[in-house]
Amino acid sequence: MSIKKLAGPVLVGLLLVPLSPGTAAAADGLSWQPCRTIADGWPAEDQRTECAMITVPVDYAKPDGRTFELAVSRIKATGSRDGVILANPGGPGAYGMDMPRRLLDSKTAGLGVHHDIIGFAPRGVGYSAGLSCPQDSTPPDPSLSDKEKARFLSERDARHYQDCVARDPEFTANLTTANVARDMDRIRQALGEEKIGYYGISWGTALGAEYRTLFDDHVAAMLLDSVVVSTFDLTAVDHDQMTALENSFHDFAGWLAGNDRVYHFGATKEAATLALLDLRAQAPDRSTVDSLLLGARRKWPDSAQQLVKLRSGGKVPGAAGPTRTGFDWHDPNPAFNLDQQNALICNESSGTRDFETRWRNHLALSAELPVAGSHGSYDGHCAGWPLPATTWHFKPGKSPLQLVGHAYESVTPLPWAYDMRAHIGGSLLTVEDDMHGSLSILPCASKAVEFFDTGKTSSATCPGAPIPPAA
Repeated sequence: MSIKKLAGPVLVGLLLVPLSPGTAAAADGLSWQPCRTIADGWPAEDQRTECAMITVPVDYAKPDGRTFELAVSRIKATGSRDGVILANPGGPGAYGMDMPRRLLDSKTAGLGVHHDIIGFAPRGVGYSAGLSCPQDSTPPDPSLSDKEKARFLSERDARHYQDCVARDPEFTANLTTANVARDMDRIRQALGEEKIGYYGISWGTALGAEYRTLFDDHVAAMLLDSVVVSTFDLTAVDHDQMTALENSFHDFAGWLAGNDRVYHFGATKEAATLALLDLRAQAPDRSTVDSLLLGARRKWPDSAQQLVKLRSGGKVPGAAGPTRTGFDWHDPNPAFNLDQQNALICNESSGTRDFETRWRNHLALSAELPVAGSHGSYDGHCAGWPLPATTWHFKPGKSPLQLVGHAYESVTPLPWAYDMRAHIGGSLLTVEDDMHGSLSILPCASKAVEFFDTGKTSSATCPGAPIPPAA
């Protein structure tokens, strides 16, 4: 077989080019090579990261059945080695091969002193048997009512789901958090490790909870940042996320009131709230106003300036909507597989799966939460998904567990971290910010390094990045 590069961080078919057979096997049994020499699209300047592949079953209930190649990456410890830490950035659907480099280029760099940092592309993403189905982006007729536009999109997506599943029913049915966790344990075995550390963000926290449920005896230490809810009900997900966004709007109104000398929306929270709602009601483009009212805290001064401009009759650039509420980590790397995300969500979630119920829920949430409620996007997401769903059932364990929640976040609201702690245990570190998965970029990332080095958990509160001053 000729030496070829791995297919890129792109959506590829199930056939994946293996590593060169001429590479000498390492002590752990894997054939490691520099990623830059074998992985298409890998940064040429990266001198640290190595890549390898392992073979795993498509269906763990059929261990002698069909298999595929799972891509793994590594940056070796720089000091006295004390094990490995696997890492996942979330999604689902997100690419994880560059997680070692990203963690070691952040304030969690100390993790790499005593640990090899291990990344991997989850099944169905990038190098690991990417699932790829043609997308239908046909928009609804603009003359339709809002309900009929929503119905059009729901029916369009249902047809896409059915087509995608039909292309490879076995592989798609086995895109589950439990199977990704089993893949992680195959990585552990291939590395020759009795126990592993794990650092997961967003959906990666569900993956960690699943791994700990199935393989607690093989966990050395686990840190879960921006924790998802333990019960994956999409109707409840919409309600919780939009409630957090509505609360953010009221916090913004309070901040404006505290800076009334600059922005003049009212000297009390109540007065500022009414002024903002009035401005929203009169705006010809409500989505642009909502993107400002529901924006991230770090953008509040800029949002306030734009709202002042709107109030005086000026125009501001259009916006797509409020802060994104998907489970994915905000990663500039474009390697992301929406089909894998849809499969994992719909194979494992409960909640509304018919359009009429979804629309009634949409109207009720919009009435309950006047600013944020209409922006919910998960309820009804799986209408038309042709496979049955098996929901998560996480269990407590005995291994060291550090949860990290964010006080004002809407992507994975803080109550979800309380809920997960009640279901699986652990200590909760609370970060005072609204940024999704931000621990690694903050000074209190030192607590993560200490946790993996010593097993010491924290129930403290640590500051996030401050809100910029009014201007």
